[in-house]
Amino acid sequence: MDLLLKGVLIGLAGTVAMDVLDIILNRLIARRRPDWGLVGRWVGHMPKIFHDGIAKAAPVRGEAALGWSFHYGIGVFYGVVFAVLAGSDWFADPSFLPIWLFGLLTISAGWFLLFPGMGLGWAMAKVGHPWRERAWGLLGHTVFATGMWACANLIGGSAGLAS
Repeated sequence: MDLLLKGVLIGLAGTVAMDVLDIILNRLIARRRPDWGLVGRWVGHMPKIFHDGIAKAAPVRGEAALGWSFHYGIGVFYGVVFAVLAGSDWFADPSFLPIWLFGLLTISAGWFLLFPGMGLGWAMAKVGHPWRERAWGLLGHTVFATGMWACANLIGGSAGLAS
């Protein structure tokens, strides 16, 4: 299987895993799910990146679909970047540590671009309980990495379905 396709698949799997976590946390402890519509609004207002509060910005037509597409597009992008960096040898015997560290690194784009761009401050400094939100983010990105790793084991590991 082509390295690019493997990257797309692990990126999709990681993003789905993250979304499943959001659903589970919402049902178990009533944790609010991400509002991908506001992310879509942020994307829709580009090239302006930094806003005082994206919720106050004018709505963008189709912002929910745009936000969800952006969310999955970024997940796929990260999967492809990891696949290219790790190479075919990693897919032959996927180890968890490299993909977990990569998954944790991916949160930096949210902390230092997306959240301040939406008016939530650097690393969510302007939200209530920013350290708690950062911890939830690290959990989410750990689950993202775990989903990518599990998929890599299915598609390319020694017990994988295809190589």
